Amino acid sequence: MSEETGTGTRPETPLSLHVPEPAVRPGDTPDFSNVTIARAGQVPRPPVDVAPDDIRDMAFSIIRVLNRDAVAVGPWAGLLTAEELRDGLKHMMTLRAFDARMMIAQRQGKTSFYMQNLGEEAIACAFQKALTPGDMNFPTYRQAGLLIAAGYPLVDMMNQIYSNEKDPLKGRQLPIMYSSRDHGFYSISGNLATQFIQAVGWGMASAIKGDSKISAAWIGDGSTAESDFHAGLVFASTYKAPVVLNIVNNQWAISTFQGIARGGSGTFAARGLGFGIPSLRVDGNDYLAVFAVAKWAIERARRNLGPTLIEHVTYRVGGHSTSDDPAAYRPKTESDAWPLGDPVMRLKNHLIELGEWSDERHTQAEAEIRDEIITAQKEAEKHGTLHSGQHPSVRDMFEGVYAEMPPHLRRQRQQAGY
Repeated sequence: MSEETGTGTRPETPLSLHVPEPAVRPGDTPDFSNVTIARAGQVPRPPVDVAPDDIRDMAFSIIRVLNRDAVAVGPWAGLLTAEELRDGLKHMMTLRAFDARMMIAQRQGKTSFYMQNLGEEAIACAFQKALTPGDMNFPTYRQAGLLIAAGYPLVDMMNQIYSNEKDPLKGRQLPIMYSSRDHGFYSISGNLATQFIQAVGWGMASAIKGDSKISAAWIGDGSTAESDFHAGLVFASTYKAPVVLNIVNNQWAISTFQGIARGGSGTFAARGLGFGIPSLRVDGNDYLAVFAVAKWAIERARRNLGPTLIEHVTYRVGGHSTSDDPAAYRPKTESDAWPLGDPVMRLKNHLIELGEWSDERHTQAEAEIRDEIITAQKEAEKHGTLHSGQHPSVRDMFEGVYAEMPPHLRRQRQQAGY
């Protein structure tokens, strides 16, 4: 029987909690039927000063430039020269080869930890080429392509991974948590989502100073569930901060599929609509599309038109890190079924279609890049690895914390024998 209450009757049907579930589990057949993909060239390119309300539908589509025949089509095409495209391909190839060498180094015990960028190379590499010197990225741990495309030395990256005597961060950060102010790469934080509000604040400071530099915030799909993500959107929207807000939706947050963090909005880009922020989705495996959308959003920021939210739709091919086994939570063949393909192969095929590349040149480039990385690795390992060689001095941890070292740190340094 129903129980009487002060305002009516309570129904007999009990409440139930909805917990999202992935479409498939290990051993099942991969299924991406829920990923709606627009035809290449189908999504229009609005004027940079468009009102956010006029492009609400772009938060639910996917901007693509390269079609299935590796031809660039539509209004977002035509922004890069053949030379720039070749450079972009080499940046992605370098990042992929770098990842492969460092994964082996971790298995050999030369470093404690590594996170690869496999399948996501186009996002960071293309975005960086749309920025100008002085702009600042606030990245997560899977945007090493920003450094590669900005010309950061491979040896310095490896020294940081090995935490050796030449580590530019003096052993203070986990491997792959790089930092380089000169290359527009803010220090990575292991605490999720903190970089999102930091990027917005940095952009606001640039505007207050009357500067011309903009910032770029980076976050993964899982971290959008953190409160810092939403706080960043509030401030970016309210103060029209000159910032590009990037969400890398690679389908998986460690072992949790994207549906947990996405909520009921349908897409991550749609999160920006409630804040009045223009929001777009882009094919994250299409180098040309990522560059074009980044260029559009960066121009908005520089023209005092405020923030733009970009959801990069991609797929994390490898494990979350060397501590993760994705076979425990997704089908082993799922990456092969991903409908947006491989970013390196897609740009390679496009250059071949243009007559600006060939299979032979690609093979030669792979060999040259591999030799470059091996040479850099040998140089880095001269200065030590995790369990061999020299490491940063204990004295280093007292330096660079304050402009002037306070008495208590001087005492601690003396007690440590330095």
